[in-house]
Amino acid sequence: MPRLSQVLAPRGREFFDLFEEAGGNIVRATDLLDQLLRGWPERRDLAREILICEQEGDRITHDVIHALNNTFVTPIDREDILELVSSLDDIVDFVEEVADYLGLYKIDAPMEQSQRLAHVLAQAGRQIAEAMPRLRNFDDMSHYTVEVNRLENEGDRLGREAVASLFEE
Repeated sequence: MPRLSQVLAPRGREFFDLFEEAGGNIVRATDLLDQLLRGWPERRDLAREILICEQEGDRITHDVIHALNNTFVTPIDREDILELVSSLDDIVDFVEEVADYLGLYKIDAPMEQSQRLAHVLAQAGRQIAEAMPRLRNFDDMSHYTVEVNRLENEGDRLGREAVASLFEE
């Protein structure tokens, strides 16, 4: 029979494993989107691979929720765990949505800005994945957050460029 201290002690190492798994899934999905947009329409088959990443993200999220329901004391607040895993899953969900829209809207050729934006997103995905192992020991992640913020600003600029180009043509 387990001792009370073993039951109450925050273990939850599986949460960190799942966060790292989600980070790897983000890298795969964002890299696939980058390839998809650079090779569209010849590489439309990559949309199926992105859908598989989306389903994998859902599985990871469900695994985290299951672990939360079976863990008495967590290494991080429950709400923070849920928010983090949901946010990580949202990234892959949005990537899959973009891939799906390419086919649904019968896009002939993606705008150059969207190709550049997908590349920026892939870079941000790598930063997120590299940051995830640092959660395990609560190491400093400021380098990663600064870089993701810089990439977000670059993405925002590309988005504005894309909208402006629609009015030019």
